[in-house]
Amino acid sequence: MNLAFTLLDWQASAPGLHEPAHWQHWAEHPPAIDSTQPLAKCSQLPMMTARRLNSGSRAAVDCGLALMRRHPVDALVFTSRHGELERNLRILTSLSQQQNLSPTDFAMSVHNAAVGSLTIAASAPLVSTSLSAGADSFQQGLAEVAALHTAGYRQVLLVDFDGTIPDIYHPHIPDQTLFAAYAVALLLAPGDECQCSSQADTTPRAAALPQSLLFLHGWLARQSSFSVAGERLRWQWRCRHG
Repeated sequence: MNLAFTLLDWQASAPGLHEPAHWQHWAEHPPAIDSTQPLAKCSQLPMMTARRLNSGSRAAVDCGLALMRRHPVDALVFTSRHGELERNLRILTSLSQQQNLSPTDFAMSVHNAAVGSLTIAASAPLVSTSLSAGADSFQQGLAEVAALHTAGYRQVLLVDFDGTIPDIYHPHIPDQTLFAAYAVALLLAPGDECQCSSQADTTPRAAALPQSLLFLHGWLARQSSFSVAGERLRWQWRCRHG
């Protein structure tokens, strides 16, 4: 698979990282994130809207809103490996204890809750997609962006995110996984500034960070070539920096 884009703008949020200067300093070092650091408070979302969202969705919508207030956007793609994991755990716990479910948890438990919340908050009835493809969710989201470009949507906002992974799941997930909430929003247009090709990986290894964060690290570090690991493929990136 070969993909190509022009990156127009970006916004991201992760523990201890929110301002552009923080991210640039992070890009100058190995791509590690301290999960014990706090996630920045929302700067774009009204308080009542933010309270309805879980950690990852809140960061995703806030980052998406920031870009939508700076640029016109024609379509949206949200990607998340786990979706509303925190909320669904609360639902499952309530069911196991034969307790009534929270109406808010029930209504907001679907995978497209975050992208729907963004269109409502922005008052923008845009074409939108929400998808999950395991560890390759970000890269498969890029394939969806390419399809939207081909269909005539010029500026597509891709937001990759996940919420805090509850403790109960930690024994079943590799130790190097980022358990904290994060969001990476990219505004992508057709072009060849960033080119990506997939390669077979005979010895796949779990990545230390989600793919979108590894891409952002390579981009901000102004690397002309870098790779992002997947479950079965390695994604090789080549980027031109102006």
